[in-house]
Amino acid sequence: MQRRKFIDETLKKVRTLLLAPSLLTGACNKEEVVHSNDKTVIVIGAGISGLAAAQKLKEKGFNVIVLESQNKVGGRLRTNRSLGIAFDEGASWIHGINGNPITTLAQAAGMNTYETVDDQADSCYDIGGVLRSAAAYDKAEKELYTILDTMMKHGSAGQSFETVFNSLYPEKTKDRLWRFLLSTYVTFDTGDLNKLSSTLYNEGEEFSGVEKMATNGYDTIPNYLAKGLTIQLNQRVSKIDYSNPNIKVTHNGRESEADYIVVTVPLGVLKANTIQFTPALTSAKQTAIQKVGMNCVNKFLLTWNTAFWGNTHYICYTPESKDKFNYFVNINTFNPSANALMTFAYADYARKTETMTDAQVIGEIMSHLKDIYGTGIPTPVNMVRTQWQTNENSFGAYSYTAVGTEMRHFNDLAESINNKVFFAGEHTHIDYFSTAHGAYLSGLREAEKIIAL
Repeated sequence: MQRRKFIDETLKKVRTLLLAPSLLTGACNKEEVVHSNDKTVIVIGAGISGLAAAQKLKEKGFNVIVLESQNKVGGRLRTNRSLGIAFDEGASWIHGINGNPITTLAQAAGMNTYETVDDQADSCYDIGGVLRSAAAYDKAEKELYTILDTMMKHGSAGQSFETVFNSLYPEKTKDRLWRFLLSTYVTFDTGDLNKLSSTLYNEGEEFSGVEKMATNGYDTIPNYLAKGLTIQLNQRVSKIDYSNPNIKVTHNGRESEADYIVVTVPLGVLKANTIQFTPALTSAKQTAIQKVGMNCVNKFLLTWNTAFWGNTHYICYTPESKDKFNYFVNINTFNPSANALMTFAYADYARKTETMTDAQVIGEIMSHLKDIYGTGIPTPVNMVRTQWQTNENSFGAYSYTAVGTEMRHFNDLAESINNKVFFAGEHTHIDYFSTAHGAYLSGLREAEKIIAL
């Protein structure tokens, strides 16, 4: 899924659901008449999928209780403001604004956005601080998209993206620019290249239009969706017993009962098997949980007293190592007083950073910046970071099509059990997995299933 190359043609799939007024939930719809019923729904997880489901169900008169393991709503839509800057630890961008439900939702929630311009070719540095030719960058980028459009024809179900790419283009594996492109355009958007499916890496639909980045925090959306809901924070669910007509949910050592339950925990939590299901989940669902991959992307925000870099939105660096602090977002382009850069680590190197101290991480980041701008640049005064792989509320960043994944597995993850236990989250949306909009739409989908009953 190429999130930086949005097609301008109309998506082939019908968008009736996506464009429906119901996308703007009852958080701001005061005119609809609500008829209460005697059915209780427990939603596990106050991320965007859980909140979307809860709001829709509340609109239809259900008694809805949301259980959230963290101390605030949002799930992976988390914003850290400890440095006086809205640092989005999870999603930062609206990927394609045309027809995207997040576009309308962001406007209603008061989320400010900044259109990000793809100026990477103008600010890409090689080792030694050598500015790469924009023409050479553009040529390689264009060739990459051509390869991504066709390489799956040479892949097979048991081979990884990395294996097939290296066999077809061995000369590119030694090229630092190509390692950068594969890292930031493929690994960032999907998952570990040595585990990524060589036939399904390009699966998933995209919305057309420009990319927009949240500037005052992506958490404005979950905060908006949470209005009026009954949400119990710091409630970790350990068991779901749906063997009887009333479902029993164990959280923090006590039980709550419901007629229906919507499970919206991330795929990584399902993989970790931290929730006991009675009866056990279906074999199809257990297989899907095992086979679909879970990527790790960590983000790092650093601030300085003064900025020493230019005014392009993106700064790229092509080191020998892959997936390692090779891509910087210049926060000053939309917040001139910030003097901040945001950078990333992907896949195995992202996981490695979670074993490193702040000083070690800063040292590695600064080694790249010093190579670009010189050894005389100042040391950052602050840094905040994410650690998604070891975060017990996620165990990773988002799902992807790993070797062994079949597209039906996303539908298996979405399949409800006995019209009692329902599942939502980005990993349950076959078209928009790994995205905030996919998570949101999945929550609405499961709410509609319950309403239809």
